[in-house]
Amino acid sequence: MTPLVLAYLGLGFMIFLCGTGSAFGVTTAGSAALGALKKKPNAFGNFMVLSALPGSQGLYGFAGFFLMKSHLAGAAETLSFNTAAAIFGIGLALGVVGLFSAIRQGQVCANGIIGIGNGHDLFGRTLILAVFPELYAIIAFAAVFLINGSL
Repeated sequence: MTPLVLAYLGLGFMIFLCGTGSAFGVTTAGSAALGALKKKPNAFGNFMVLSALPGSQGLYGFAGFFLMKSHLAGAAETLSFNTAAAIFGIGLALGVVGLFSAIRQGQVCANGIIGIGNGHDLFGRTLILAVFPELYAIIAFAAVFLINGSL
């Protein structure tokens, strides 16, 4: 396997896993929103915001790709194995963290949506609690940013 292939695999995992986690997360929260809308149709705006939150991890994967791709443009002959391994590693790391944090954030948001649908005032509290899984995706994205600067 050439270093370029290894690096592109890392970027592929970054986008694929973050996007997959976001798809699961927004689907979980969106499904809860559809059920809760039957009880509380005037809360659509709150449900929409909470349902969209897990989508941010997919954006982190996409942004990470744009940060790291500059190392690959025209680098077929000059890309070292160490640089490719760093790109692969950080791509896999952000991908896995994004996958799980988006899924779990979707579950937090879904529970908040269900509570709001049952008449409880939980929007602000749900937003606060939904930040905690997001924090780990932000930390992983920051690692991409830092590693990009050191390559």
